[in-house]
Amino acid sequence: MSKSLVEMAVEITQAQISTKPMTAEEIKSTLNDTFQTLKALQESELVKIEPEPEEINPGIDPKKSIQKNKIICLECGQEFKMLSPKHLKSHGLTSKEYRRKYGFSARQPLCAKALSEKRSQSGKERGLPDNLRKAIEMRTKDKPKKK
Repeated sequence: MSKSLVEMAVEITQAQISTKPMTAEEIKSTLNDTFQTLKALQESELVKIEPEPEEINPGIDPKKSIQKNKIICLECGQEFKMLSPKHLKSHGLTSKEYRRKYGFSARQPLCAKALSEKRSQSGKERGLPDNLRKAIEMRTKDKPKKK
């Protein structure tokens, strides 16, 4: 026995509620949006047309998704200390594709600001910047100068 669109919308919304707290208004909105999406998909299936690709509309501003002690995945809304390649792969994305999709620079770390700062400080304590500077100097000395 196949499920009705309402039943499917309710199940999907219940799954979302179980992963993050939602207000009654958010639940109502999510349920309505989910139902409308399922209805549009069903209609496009019957008419054999491709659904129009939706604009990317994450629930949070991408710039605000990277916070002091957490990063929020813009695909599913889950919170992490760091977005791992394994998690992004579950959404069919690489970190490069994720950055491009949400407008992050290629050098933007996909981790909480505190973790990024901690790693930076740890690197400085180990002398990585000095070692890097020395390596660059050595490379430039070894190269023959062009006339």
